[in-house]
Amino acid sequence: MTPASPIATLVAAAAEGDRRAWNEIVERYTPLVLAVVHRHRLRPADVADVNQTVWLRLVEQVGRLREADALPGWIATTTRNECLRVLRVQQRVQPFDPQSEDEPVSPDDAVADLDEEMEAAQRRQALREGFRSLSRQCQVLLTRLMADPPPSYAVVSEQLAMPVGSIGPTRIRCLDKLRKTPAVLRLVSPRPVDGGGVLGVEGRSGVGKR
Repeated sequence: MTPASPIATLVAAAAEGDRRAWNEIVERYTPLVLAVVHRHRLRPADVADVNQTVWLRLVEQVGRLREADALPGWIATTTRNECLRVLRVQQRVQPFDPQSEDEPVSPDDAVADLDEEMEAAQRRQALREGFRSLSRQCQVLLTRLMADPPPSYAVVSEQLAMPVGSIGPTRIRCLDKLRKTPAVLRLVSPRPVDGGGVLGVEGRSGVGKR
C-alpha cells in the first residue's frame, strides 16, 4: 500500500479536527491565496474578506475533498471564484472611471493566470517539503548559499567550520538528495529528466555553481 502523501496526511488530520494540522495548512497555503488575490487587484478590505472566506469554505468542505493531494488546486480555484464574486459585486455598484490609471480586471485574464500560479505554488511547496527532509548539515549549508547576496566560499567555510574544498562537493550531494526526495520526485516524475525537469531544481533553488 502506497503511504499517504504529506498533504493527504495533513488533510486527514484537519478533517479530524487537529488544530496543528489546520495551522500548518493555513501557514503553507496562505501565500497561494494571497498570490491569486493579488492578481485580481482587490481592495485591502476585500483581500481580508476573501482570505477569511476561503478558509471557512475549507472548514466546510475538508471532509468532502475527493483527492486530498489536489488541495492546492482547490484552494486556488476557490480563491479565484471568491475574487470574481467580489469583482462582480463591485462592478454592479461602482461604475468604472475612464480617467483612472487602473484597468479593470478581466475575468478571462484571471483564469489564464491561475494555472501558472498553481504550478509555481506546487513547485515551491515541493521544494519546501523536500528541504525539510534533508539532513541538518544540508539545510544549513544550502541556506547559507542561498543568501542574497550569496557569500563567498571563504565566508561559508569560516561560518560552518568546513574546508573550502569540501563546500562545492557537499553542495552537489545535498542538491542531489533534494532532487531525490519524494516531494520533488512527485512533482517532476511525469517530465523527462533533463535540464527542465529534476535537474532544473538547482536553478530554481537559487543555489548555482560558483
